[in-house]
This record gives sequence, structure tokens and C-alpha cells, in this order.
Amino acid sequence: MTETLLAVPPVVNDVFASVVARNPHEPEFQQAVHEVLVSIAPVLEAHPEFVESGIVERLVEPERQIIFRVPWVDDAGRLHVNRGFRVQFSSVLGPYKGGLRFHPSVNLSIVKFLGFEQIFKNALTGQGIGGGKGGSDFDPHGRSDAEIMRFCQSFMNELYRHLGEHTDVPAGDIGVGAREIGYLFGQYRKITNRHESGMFTGKGVQWGGAEVRTEATGYGAVFFAEEMLAVRGESLEGKRIAVSGSGNVAIYAIAKAWQLGALPVTASDSSGYIVDDAGIDVDLLRQLKEVERVRISEYAARRSSARFVEGARPWEVAVDIALPSATQNELDIDDATALIANGVRAVAEGANMPTTPGAVAAFQDAGVLFGPGKAANAGGVATSALEMSQNASRQRWSFDDSEAKLRQIMKNVHDSAFDAAARYGYAGDYVVGANSAGFERVAHAMLAQGVI
Repeated sequence: MTETLLAVPPVVNDVFASVVARNPHEPEFQQAVHEVLVSIAPVLEAHPEFVESGIVERLVEPERQIIFRVPWVDDAGRLHVNRGFRVQFSSVLGPYKGGLRFHPSVNLSIVKFLGFEQIFKNALTGQGIGGGKGGSDFDPHGRSDAEIMRFCQSFMNELYRHLGEHTDVPAGDIGVGAREIGYLFGQYRKITNRHESGMFTGKGVQWGGAEVRTEATGYGAVFFAEEMLAVRGESLEGKRIAVSGSGNVAIYAIAKAWQLGALPVTASDSSGYIVDDAGIDVDLLRQLKEVERVRISEYAARRSSARFVEGARPWEVAVDIALPSATQNELDIDDATALIANGVRAVAEGANMPTTPGAVAAFQDAGVLFGPGKAANAGGVATSALEMSQNASRQRWSFDDSEAKLRQIMKNVHDSAFDAAARYGYAGDYVVGANSAGFERVAHAMLAQGVI
């Protein structure tokens, strides 16, 4: 990404040019930085002290980048070597906090873009957590439990030295669920001889995990969409919803949409998507993707009201609300054009940066409500922080209690973004609002703590 920024403070152009020059082969990271820098221009104009103290220059450079070798042996005795990453971006508000992603696409650019986004997302929750991200190019698909255990143990053999409940607290992400977290946490405990429950979140509820953590990102995205619609005097009742993905986020977004009176009609994976005009059967979807771990096409084979569309994405389906919940840059300008033509009213990102810049602009130009991921999918990390609180105090909260806390946090995130957008003259622009509100909190803390 090499475009030049216009109509922004000179520091923004200078910083972005420096980011491109210093990170020339990292397009996802450049894209994430570009989006944030453009949208915080009003904040920099209103707060010259942020410019004078070099806040932006420091913020785009991670505090620490860790890359390491992960050797492991498969069930046939063959040696494999993967690459592990942890980018600790900002600890100014609290310990680094962000998930681990195991997927063949993982590289330094992906991890840095996710970590950079995490800074502002975590700040928006107001919970005193910094930003970081990590993972590996390991592909867990098709691997046995024993192979995944050996990989996780090897991965933790290196990463453990950089973690701790007051230093860096990972969680799950794509390819890292309760199984992987269990293996990772067990190895950390073995190596350190410490049972620090609060150094990993997304744990099983039987051994330190929090109720609603599994559901939190998907639930939170739906809650955020609900708040956006409420500003216009609308609700989710009766709305048709397209959801992409079929992992944790998608499954629980679909489940919560049902509970709030909407009709979720799609899900997808890398092979294509299914559309079910009777509404997605959550139990069947969970059985296929979490238990049997088969392709999404099997859903249509078992349910007469559904059909499978191979090699396509669900954005061609006529819906009122879209929840992109799979991966980065999955919804482009052509998809946005199709959704707008079919009358979409709101988009809330369940995944991280799933909408391309051109698609975001198209939605905003058409008056479609658009909730960026750092706000709309903040429910996962917010509930992780609640899990940390419970671990620190040796408490256990009920499901209903935890969900009520999550819903209030998502309302606060929405209101912070909405209010910041209005304050800086961009009423209704949740991209400007979310980035500005998160950046303000981080910048004030950096200013107070000196040049470090």
C-alpha cells in the first residue's frame, strides 16, 4: 500500500511514509496503520501536544517483536518446523493482551496489523489492558490431538519467557480454541512451576475460565449492531442477517441474532457458503464445525431448506445486516456494492479488518451503518479482561451476570465511539469515532508516562 495521504496534518503523511519504508513487505500492517492515521487526524489537530511529543511515531512501532522457531514431530515421526510470532505493541494501559492465531496465512504483517488494531480495541473497553498479538503459520486442520499437543508444547517452550499475568496475557483466535489453550497453558504451568490462571484467557470454565468468554466476540458484534440500529430507532427484530465464517465468532453471532429476534441465513468457510432461508440451525452448524470438523457443504447435505454455493462469499444474498466474521479483507468493493443494492442497512465487523477500505467508503457513502472491528468485536477481549479479574480475585460469576456485563461494555464501547465521532465533527462515523476514542486514551497515558 503506497498511496499518499491528503488533507491531514503533515505528521500523518510523514509517519505513514516512514511505516511503508520500514515495513515494505507488510501490506496488512500498512493498511491498518493507514486507516487509523487518517481517522485520527481531527484528534491530532485538536491536541498539538500529541504531535509535539511524538505519540504517533512511537505508537506505530511495537515495543517488542518476537519471532522464533517451532520444531515438532507428527504422528508418523516426521519433523516439521514452523515459525512463531508474538508482537507486543503497547503496554501503556496495562499488560499486553491479544490472541494467538494458528493458520498458514500467519506472517509478521498479519500479526502486526492485528496487534496494532488491538491497541485501540482494548483501549475502547476501558479495562486497563494493552495491545499485542501472536501466532504461527502452523495449520491445525486435519492434525490429530496428539500432533496439536506437541506443537503447542514446542510453541510454549519459547514463548513462555515473554508471558505473565502482569506482562502479556494471550488468548485464542483463528485456529486456537479451548483445546489449544489447554495444551499451551499446561506447558506454561509445567515450565514455570506456577499456576498463574490470569496469564491466559479463554480457558475452560472448569479450570479458571469465564462464563460467556466462548460466546463473547459473536455476542458482542450483535450487541454492537443492535446499538447502532437503536440510534436510528430500529431493532434487530425480523431482520435478515448474513454472517460469514463458521467458527467461534460466527456460530455465536448467529445464536445471539436468533435470540434477539433476527433471522440469520448464512454461514461460510473457505470452500463457499450456505444459505438457509429457514434460518441457520446453530446446533447443526456447531456439530459439523466444532465436533466433526467437516466442510460447510455438509450442512446443505443434511438440511433440506439450505443450499451450498461453492467458491463464493455470502454477500450476494439479500439481507438487512451483514456480519463479516471470517478473516481480513473478505468483503471488498464488489461485495459492498451487491449488499447496498440489496438494501443492507448495517454492517458490524465480527472479524478483524474483514472489510477493505474501498468497501468501507462505499458503505459510508451509501449511508449504511458501519461498525469497525476494533469496536464491534471488542466483546471477546472485554470478556477476557473479566476473566482476568475473576482469576485475580478467585471469583466465579454466573453466565447471566457475565453476559449482562458484556452487554453493558458493548454499549459503552458504542457510546464512546459515537460520542467521539460527534465531538470531532464526524457524527455517525464509527470508524473515526472508534479510532479517536481509543487513541485519545492511549495518547494521554503515553504523554503522562514520558518517552519510553
